[in-house]
Amino acid sequence: MQFADEFKGKKVIVTGACGIMGGWIADGFREVGATLCLTDREQGKLDAMLAKQGSDGHIAIAADLRDAASIKAFADDVADAWGAPDVVVNNAGIYPSAFLLDMDIDDWDAVFDVNLRAPFLLSQLFARQMIAAGQGGSIVNISSGASRKMRTTVVPYCTSKTALDRLTKGFALELAEYGIRVNAVEPGFMAGSDVSPLSDDHVSAAIASIPLGRPSSPKDVVGAVLYLSSEAGAYVTGATLTVDGGNSIGTKAVYQAKKKAL
Repeated sequence: MQFADEFKGKKVIVTGACGIMGGWIADGFREVGATLCLTDREQGKLDAMLAKQGSDGHIAIAADLRDAASIKAFADDVADAWGAPDVVVNNAGIYPSAFLLDMDIDDWDAVFDVNLRAPFLLSQLFARQMIAAGQGGSIVNISSGASRKMRTTVVPYCTSKTALDRLTKGFALELAEYGIRVNAVEPGFMAGSDVSPLSDDHVSAAIASIPLGRPSSPKDVVGAVLYLSSEAGAYVTGATLTVDGGNSIGTKAVYQAKKKAL
């Protein structure tokens, strides 16, 4: 398998591991031989996921990404168990929905705590560990096409992802001298989750508008994250890799209308 030899023995952190995207990313790294540290809010769910991953040295540590002290304790626990990680995937994110006129300040703060402040703190803490260990590394932030296209009812999410893209470039610039690369991946449309459910009509309409005609699959996101974490991507830093079936360049309906006009 591509990347298999390269990731054997590599230590990889995945935040938001119990979500759909986090599970895909964790499975992808496990399949190429990496050793995983999974984190999410609930230890019970993490333990169940860890049991599925097998007992090849993987660990699971619960952390509250809204709490700076919990994030610091998590980083310390990883250092005690592993030393410095080789790859950090900042995948955790939340997506509350409300119009700005109706949004509660606690919901606003939660979005920026999880989607922006947590990646900042985690990147800072683990980059310090990498530097102290005298090694390079890779940090991959999971962004969104919402960083470039505003959507009603989820303006805080869009704003947080725009800021995450800028944070990615800032860390890439400042960590380059230490051999630590920092990039982002913008996944394509997914058919919702228990946390952010979507109606069947919404899902059908969204898929119909994607130029490549299908939603994101596990291999799409995982392939991008693996590439950016690998030697194949060794000269890539500060980049945002869009993996969305062409959705960000225009919808299928708009493309077809223009084609007929020609």
